[in-house]
Amino acid sequence: MAEPDALGLAYCGPPPAPPQLWTSWNPDPVLLAVMGLATVIYFWRAGGRRSQDTAFMTAQAVLLVAFVSPLCALSVALFSARVAHHMLMIAVAAPLLAYALPRALSGRWLTAAGLLHMVLLWVWHAPIAYQWAVSGVASYWLMEVTLLVSATALWSAALARRSEGPSVILALILTMAQMGLLAALITFAQTPLFTPHLLTTQAFGLTPLEDQQLAGLIMWAPGALPYFIAVIWLAGRWLKGLEKEEATAWRG
Repeated sequence: MAEPDALGLAYCGPPPAPPQLWTSWNPDPVLLAVMGLATVIYFWRAGGRRSQDTAFMTAQAVLLVAFVSPLCALSVALFSARVAHHMLMIAVAAPLLAYALPRALSGRWLTAAGLLHMVLLWVWHAPIAYQWAVSGVASYWLMEVTLLVSATALWSAALARRSEGPSVILALILTMAQMGLLAALITFAQTPLFTPHLLTTQAFGLTPLEDQQLAGLIMWAPGALPYFIAVIWLAGRWLKGLEKEEATAWRG
């Protein structure tokens, strides 16, 4: 695990220079051991279902990209890379984990899970909380774990209630809406807000404000895409269910 550097950025190492980026992997033995143990436990307790097993291993691959690949180091230099890292966790890995794991939450927890995830998303992307989170290993993992777990809980509750189309669709739309609002605030801010990146973006051809604007756009569009896809799929599933009910009632 990397030691804190001069900027107080304690995980993934110091900000990489562009020529060294593709060699800046994070082979943290503790992280790799935890992920390996999680894989063993999953296949011991819940393996054997082909589609769920594929989803779990895909989620693990996404998390490896987020935490082990050079994206981890790039997120030290660029806030936009950090946001991309977070979107991979909450909008890609989290729904895959929610699908793969046995339903940890029943559908009645959908509202609570959505509110918790919303609060954590805003808290950890507030400048003061973000600066504290990236200043130490423990605080960094508190941010990362709470974002991933709360997102997985939200997706798990949504999947548990997928037959109740309107409520799940509304929850995901509200999630997209609040994420879009946060993204807009980040994108249209007139000054750089995230001090850990004030001196680390220029090497990549971006001013701190341009990097921040790119981060907002990543959260706004690619970050919202999985939620939008889920809404379309759930709406189609719900409408087909209504059509079947109407056809059954008509025949009856």
